[in-house]
Amino acid sequence: MKGCPLSCLWCHNPEGIYPLPETVIKINKVGQRKFSKSEEVGEYYSIENIIKTVESERIFINQSGGGVTFSGGEPLMQFEFLLEVLKACKSNYFHTAVDTSGYSSLENYKSIIPFTDLFLFDIKHMDDVKHIALTGVSNKGILDNYRFLLESGKDIMVRIPVIPGINDDPEHLENMRNFLLLTKTESLKKINLLPYHKIGSSKYKKFNIPYRMGNIEPPSKEKMNELKEFFSEVGIKVKIGG
Repeated sequence: MKGCPLSCLWCHNPEGIYPLPETVIKINKVGQRKFSKSEEVGEYYSIENIIKTVESERIFINQSGGGVTFSGGEPLMQFEFLLEVLKACKSNYFHTAVDTSGYSSLENYKSIIPFTDLFLFDIKHMDDVKHIALTGVSNKGILDNYRFLLESGKDIMVRIPVIPGINDDPEHLENMRNFLLLTKTESLKKINLLPYHKIGSSKYKKFNIPYRMGNIEPPSKEKMNELKEFFSEVGIKVKIGG
């Protein structure tokens, strides 16, 4: 779902930032010649469209034990629509998941809880000042929402982006692990460590957005395995990747 209230330095989905469909210019190169064409990014869906699409995959979903995941951007930026489509999915007996940055009102989360089976919840940085500098928003409400969802009884998977030189220093990692350990309830089912990558960097020119990550390189496999071992002390399954 398009639209995100955050402006994370490492965002790999620039197409999901602006909440409305937009036209961009895509340039293809063949030899020394360049060809440009307009491309529509984003389209409108009705709840009926979505349910019809999901129904066409029901056999696969049932066999795989999967369901419907709403991601973004930040899906709660389209809260009214999200609520109604979650209701429709549950009334048609589909498992539902919401992939969220945690940045929305507590009332919004309270409203979707009855129709959401699983929350994929991002925690990017524990220090509020640094969180504002890195994402453009405070983490206070995010962490409050996380604590609330832990007490809701719904399944939660925490997703932690690993950004070299930004949130992988020992002090911050220790604070993150302690926070997860101290707040842990039976609702916390898994910790996903998401290594920074450059896959989205080529998309920035299309949207006329500056790419702000410079020469930062992805973390090594060795580093990610070390972090997997480090966070396993929370007592929850840890996975590298989403």
